[in-house]
Amino acid sequence: MKKIFLLAGLIIFSVLGASAQYKLGVGVRLNYGYGLSVKYNMTQKKSVEGILYSRWRGINITGLYQIHAPAFQTAGWRWYYGIGGHVGVWGDGARYGNPWFDNYNSNTVIGADGVLGLEYTFKEIPLNLSLDWKPAINLIGYQGLWLDDVAFTARFAIK
Repeated sequence: MKKIFLLAGLIIFSVLGASAQYKLGVGVRLNYGYGLSVKYNMTQKKSVEGILYSRWRGINITGLYQIHAPAFQTAGWRWYYGIGGHVGVWGDGARYGNPWFDNYNSNTVIGADGVLGLEYTFKEIPLNLSLDWKPAINLIGYQGLWLDDVAFTARFAIK
């Protein structure tokens, strides 16, 4: 009986999720820290993505607007680029090794982000994989550039 339920669940999961073009993707983003990515495709060429991730025992929230284009003339592959912004909060920089905050206070930054990436969405299974570079500049709080944010993201792709 368990096998029947498992098989039925896998079939439903595959039918609902499998698509070369997905509407909503939810998954994990892995870079120097770890986080959550939620991406909503408004059209085939436009999407918005929200990223919540942790680094140096702090938290960063990013929102991005992205433009997509086909890549390699192959189904499932897309380039994307975009802009957005972020808000980050870190506490106790000296104790946790944050290279920008060497004090024992809470620190907040607000800034602008860019993104350039490549993604692939499997047709057979509900999975979207992406690799991107997301440079950022802090405008309020610590003022400086973050050029090291290269991340791999795996998302469950929902039609």
